[in-house]
Amino acid sequence: MKRRQPAQAIQYTLRNVPPVLDRALRRRAKQLSKSLNEVALEALTRGAGVEHDVREQHDLDFLFGSWVEDPEVDQALAEQRKIEPDLWR
Repeated sequence: MKRRQPAQAIQYTLRNVPPVLDRALRRRAKQLSKSLNEVALEALTRGAGVEHDVREQHDLDFLFGSWVEDPEVDQALAEQRKIEPDLWR
């Protein structure tokens, strides 16, 4: 039985990249302020159908720990949750 090796990053060398693909990847990298390598890996990941396995979102990280209790907001939300029977006839 072959022993499993720990997961390691594997390096690829791609040849014959069509110019249109090269331009698109470079343009996207510039737009997103990412490296060409990052953008190419994201495209390969999406294309291979494993996007959901590796995608990690950080766009809302700045909100973590920022919740502040506010009785006025709680009251306003409670009022919005009230059902008005006349509107549901």
